[in-house]
Amino acid sequence: MSSSPIAIAEKTVIAEKTAELSDKKRVSAENGFVSLVGAGPGDPDLLTMKGYRVIQQAEVVVYDRLVSKEILALANENAEMIYVGKKLDYHCVPQDQINQILVDKANEGKRVVRLKGGDSFIFGRGGEELETLAENDVSFEVVPGITAAAGATSYAGIPLTHRDYAQSVQFITGHIQKDGQEIQWDSLTQSNNTLVFYMGLKQSGNIANNLITHGLSEDTSCAIIQKGTTRDQKVWVCSLKELPSVAKQAESPSLIVVGEVTQLHHKLKWC
Repeated sequence: MSSSPIAIAEKTVIAEKTAELSDKKRVSAENGFVSLVGAGPGDPDLLTMKGYRVIQQAEVVVYDRLVSKEILALANENAEMIYVGKKLDYHCVPQDQINQILVDKANEGKRVVRLKGGDSFIFGRGGEELETLAENDVSFEVVPGITAAAGATSYAGIPLTHRDYAQSVQFITGHIQKDGQEIQWDSLTQSNNTLVFYMGLKQSGNIANNLITHGLSEDTSCAIIQKGTTRDQKVWVCSLKELPSVAKQAESPSLIVVGEVTQLHHKLKWC
C-alpha cells in the first residue's frame, strides 16, 4: 500500500529539518547543547514534530515522571536515559542536582534533551533550569509542548473560553511553596472567567473555601480531569461546594477547572 500524501509530507519535513540544523545549534565534541522539550499532556500523538526530532537526536535524555513510555521509546537506543521524576513532597533528585546534571552533560559535549510533561514554561520550572544553563554558558533552545490545561480540557470537551460563558482564562498552581507568594484570590473571582488549577487536588478544600469566601457562588460549576488525554482519563463535574468531596475520588495527576464552561462537558465530550 502506498504512503498517504500526509505521511510523505511528514517524512519530508522531518528529513529536511534534520538536515538543516543551524551552525549555532550543531553540537561538536567540544560544545554540548540542551533542548528543553515539552512532551505534551499525556497522549504521545500530541508531541510536536520538533520535539519528536530532537528526542531522536539526543545523546542524553533527562526526563520527568509524567513523560509517557511511548515518547521515551522514541529516543535513540544508545541514548543515556536519566530519570529525575518528582511527586508532591517527594523529589527523587533535588532540583539543584537536576540543574547540575544538565550542565555536566552539556560540558561533556553531549546533545541533551530535558524532557518534561506538558509545557516546560508553565509550572514546569523550565525557566529556573535555563537560568542555570545561561549562568554556565551552556547553549540551549526551547521546544514548547501542549500544556495540560489545553490538552486535558480539549479531550474532556471543555472549552477554556466560550463567547457565552468565559472571555478569559487563568492558570494557577495549587502547590504553593512554604516561602512562596500567596495566591491573590480576589483576582480570581471575576465573572465570565475560567480558572485552571495545576497540582491542586490535595488543596481542593482550600481552593473551594477561598473562592467562595472571595465572592464566587458555591454553585459555580467545576470539573476535575484525571490523567487527561490518556486512556485512563476520567472527568467529574460538580459544584464548587462539592469540589472537596469529589476530589477524594480522583488521583494525581489531575486538573481542577472552575467556571461555567465546565457545564459543556456532557454535551461536548468525545472521548
